[in-house]
Formats: sequence, structure tokens, C-alpha cells
Amino acid sequence: MRIIEINLKEKYKFLGDEGRNPTITCYLPYNLAEMGRTDEMRPTMVVCPGGGYAHCSEREAEPIALKFLNWGFNAIVLNYSCAPHRYPVQLREVAAAFEEIYKNADEWHCDTGKIGIIGFSAGGHLAAHYSNAYNSGAVREVFPDSKKPSFSVLSYPVISAEEILDAHKGSFVNLLGEYPTGDEALKYSCEKLVSSDTPPTFIWHTAEDQVVPVKNSIVYASALADNKVPFSLRIYPYGVHGLSTVDHLTLDDDRLDAKTALAHQWLDDLKAWMDKTI
Repeated sequence: MRIIEINLKEKYKFLGDEGRNPTITCYLPYNLAEMGRTDEMRPTMVVCPGGGYAHCSEREAEPIALKFLNWGFNAIVLNYSCAPHRYPVQLREVAAAFEEIYKNADEWHCDTGKIGIIGFSAGGHLAAHYSNAYNSGAVREVFPDSKKPSFSVLSYPVISAEEILDAHKGSFVNLLGEYPTGDEALKYSCEKLVSSDTPPTFIWHTAEDQVVPVKNSIVYASALADNKVPFSLRIYPYGVHGLSTVDHLTLDDDRLDAKTALAHQWLDDLKAWMDKTI
């Protein structure tokens, strides 16, 4: 396996403005020549860790990449800019990650028809936001041919900025510099951005999540249904926020009790969904 780290500001100078330093870490398995797979093209997953737009969580970065590597994917972890850096730089950094995948598709053995995006918590907001706004003016201003994800995976995502839905205010303050209200909040509420163009989506959450309430996932799934976008919504009964892989790779023993461990099923459920969807 090759592991390549790319400083996106070296490829796209404007991404380095105001001290930003977004990177992608590319985990690229070697094709098995002795099995006649030299020209095999792999699906690819772009990973957006959570962290409330304040930082990028290590637990939702490489450990997630390792899971997808085991499934035969290339995995691209995006270490995107966080506070004090504001919207729309995060969307543009996702677009840059997709640009690099397309530019290097042959060398990296990426099937460009199977490039997905997965996000956790605030990274789930970023993944959902980009999935619906990949062709927005804020992105197309700097990436005129910005690429649409083939599918998206949202893990206990921050979705809505509406207070009535118990919005995770800290994420939006970090993203925007202040909490949006009224019509302004709707611009960053991903459930309001869903259309028939939104890619197929897998969503998972826990009913016990008190940090980012499960209503975020429910309203997004409802919007997908209204727009006839294929989706799967899995709500597991137990577990606090930030479960990541729901195993000892990313959770300490005091957080991994028997009830919480039930949510580990999200990985099997996602794999089964992807096998049928992509």
C-alpha cells in the first residue's frame, strides 16, 4: 500500500490563504499482479472527520480509512480547515480533494464512477453540504468543473441550523463566525438543500445522542424521501455521540458497553447497502 500526503495549498495556492493548510492523506492499496488484477479500478471514499468545525478528529480519520481499505476501496482522508477559517473554504477543500482523485485516477486506480464521501458529526454536515452544493457558486467560482459524489454516507451528522431541531450551534458558529438565524439559517441547513440531484445516501445515528440529536438525520432522510433520492436510514438505540467505528479501535472500554456495541452494526449495514447501491 502507498500512503501519499498532499498539501492542497501547493496544488491550489488560494487554498493556503490566511494561513490555511488543508491536506489529503491517500491510502492506496497495490493491485495484485499475481492474481491478474494489475488494471483493477477501485471505488474511492473521501473521509471527512468530525470535530465541530473546531478540529478534525483523529478517531474519525485513519481508523475509518482502514475499514474501507479492508473492503477494497482507496481511502482519501481530508484534513480540512477549521475555525477560525470560515465557509466556504471547507466546501472548496472537498472539491479540491475530488479534483486530485480525478487527476490521478489512472495512477491511483480510482473508478471515477464510484467516488463517495463519508462524514462524521460536523464532517457529516460538510459531506451533506458538498453533496448538495458541489455545483454552487461558492464552489464553481474556483472549481468550474467541480465533481459530484457518487454516493454519500452520513454518520451522526450535524444537518440543520434551525433551533427548533436542536441545532448543534457550536458547529455553525465555528463554520460561520456567528450563529445564523432566520432565512440565513436555511442556507446552511442541509435538509433544505436536498433535490433530485442529491446522490444516494446512507445515514446512521443513535437515538441516545444528546450532542447532535437524531432529529438531524430524520429530517434529512425525510427530505431525501420527498425528492425520491435512494437512501437508507439506520437508527441504533444506544450510544452517545462520536462512536466512530464502535469498537476498541476508536473507543475506550468505559464507552463500549454491551448496549453501545450494538451500533457497530452500522459497518455491516453500510457494506451491504453499498454492495447493492454502487
